[in-house]
Amino acid sequence: MSKYLEIIKNSFSGYFNYLVEEITNPGWTNYFYLLVGLSLLVWLLEIIIPWRKDQKIFRKGFWLDSFYILFNFFLFSLIGYNALSNVGVELFSDFLAMFGMNNIVAIEVSHFPVWVQLLIMFVVADFIQWNVHRQLHKRSWLWEFHKVHHSVKEMGFAAQFRFHFMETIIYKSIQYIPLAMIGFGIEEFFVVHMLSVLIGHINHANVGWSYGKLGYIFNNPKMHIWHHSRALPEEFPYGMNFGISLSLWDYLFGTACIPQKRGDIELGFEGDEQFPEDFKGHLWVPFQKNKELIKQRIKN
Repeated sequence: MSKYLEIIKNSFSGYFNYLVEEITNPGWTNYFYLLVGLSLLVWLLEIIIPWRKDQKIFRKGFWLDSFYILFNFFLFSLIGYNALSNVGVELFSDFLAMFGMNNIVAIEVSHFPVWVQLLIMFVVADFIQWNVHRQLHKRSWLWEFHKVHHSVKEMGFAAQFRFHFMETIIYKSIQYIPLAMIGFGIEEFFVVHMLSVLIGHINHANVGWSYGKLGYIFNNPKMHIWHHSRALPEEFPYGMNFGISLSLWDYLFGTACIPQKRGDIELGFEGDEQFPEDFKGHLWVPFQKNKELIKQRIKN
């Protein structure tokens, strides 16, 4: 037990020092400023070539979503996620050690060219995320958390990061074992993550790109905005266009739908007029709703 307490202690101090180091040492190669740089770049595209020309530069929810970038990528880890994940990794390592194993790498890719490693990780990670995303819409208890993301009423690059912290736990927990079974390095993880961030920024941005034929492979703003549509087609009661970076999965598995190539549609979900518009409300309402769901199921 003392070992895990020490991990928790070191995780808090270690991440705090890391964050201070990132912020006080500006550079386009560190994570904090790279994220800021990508955000400013895509925001500039929104300003120069807006798709919805009547949408304000500081759209509805802009500052809330900007705070979500800071919270979900930095403050959440500082508050406790970094410590939790480090303990989880150590517990998993101790579990493997009981069977005389150091890791669960089943596919060694280090001998492949770097671009092949990056491609494999990108495709595998995105397919896992696509499946998780579908479940966030189909499972009622998961949907209560995912509603936070769909509470966006005007789309912009930062809307990508309006999501409940439980989504981080869900996505990372499900991804951990499949990706751990492939021998990727930390550098490859970083490159793929930043590429996904950039694509996600663009998919939510107020730009009217569809990529032509490449739109059947890569997710894009004209496709993703329909994922956020308040009114869903009868054939897609749980939603459509679940792709994170790749639209390929939606076309392969029949969940792709672009009724019209327009950007002035109503966003949200049924009943969102009762959904809180502040961060605190976003944080607690999903837990309250799931508590009510549990009580109803017990009663029935």
